[in-house]
Amino acid sequence: MKTLFISRRLPEKVLEAARARFDVTVRDDTAPMSEDEIADVIAGFDAVLPTLGDKCTAAAIAKAGTVRAGILANFGVGYNHIDVAAARAAGLEVTNTPGAVTDATADTAMTLILMTCRRAGEGERLVRSGRWEGWHPTQLLGMHLGGKTLGIVGMGRIGKAIAKRAALGFGMEVVFFNRSQVADPGVEARQLGSIAEVAAAADVLVVAVPANAETRHLMNAEVFAAMKPTAYFINIARGDVMDEAALVAALEAGEIAGAGLDVYEFEPKVSPELLGMENVTLLPHLGTAALEVREGMGLMAVENLVAWDEGRALPNPV
Repeated sequence: MKTLFISRRLPEKVLEAARARFDVTVRDDTAPMSEDEIADVIAGFDAVLPTLGDKCTAAAIAKAGTVRAGILANFGVGYNHIDVAAARAAGLEVTNTPGAVTDATADTAMTLILMTCRRAGEGERLVRSGRWEGWHPTQLLGMHLGGKTLGIVGMGRIGKAIAKRAALGFGMEVVFFNRSQVADPGVEARQLGSIAEVAAAADVLVVAVPANAETRHLMNAEVFAAMKPTAYFINIARGDVMDEAALVAALEAGEIAGAGLDVYEFEPKVSPELLGMENVTLLPHLGTAALEVREGMGLMAVENLVAWDEGRALPNPV
């Protein structure tokens, strides 16, 4: 039986599936793994199941010396914490868990859109503070979503799921940017030629792209400057697709009306300026935080591991 190292505790259903096939060691720490830890486990185990933030860098792989592991079966669709080229050069297969996260992440996008545009976070804080003096006609007036324009940057699985919810559920018009032509966005939507065009047209701008070298700081000062001063920015992708300092500057200058964030450039560190802004909704990376979803992600990772163990084609290679 091959050995498997799991970097953080997963739902019990996933651990049971993994233990049925592998000799499993689970790390008892909720923080991401360091480069030294990664080096040790890829040198000492046959397979590794890493999670968000585990530093599977080229330096970590080089430190391992002789790499015993044959696969990094990532728990999550995003894998910007893994140097895929370095892993492959060392003989490591790399997989992820697409599909399992789509609906949950789209739901989180809608949560942020509603909380930010309808000022729900401000309202909740007002009630908890004991300062609420009762209803009145002009209290906490926000933006109604019906008839407004949603701009989406990245029209993959998650972008399409967000578009469907916004268009069919809330009556929003949808425009989007995607590097390649999208033949079927799933709902009535217009593909525009640039991110700037989408930013200028949108009342709410959502970024839903993968994190990689090409998308780092894709949401930058130029994009925020192109947005309407009444528009809101939403990030449910990865923190480093957004220039957080540029976002802070845009909010402070009143270039945009507010923001809703589930991820941060230097996660878990959040800019102090953002923490102090009432027009910003801040969530602790809840994108896929539902038991059924996390179980689905874990079982997909196990499926990748079993296929690797059996010498079959990997279901979800990256």
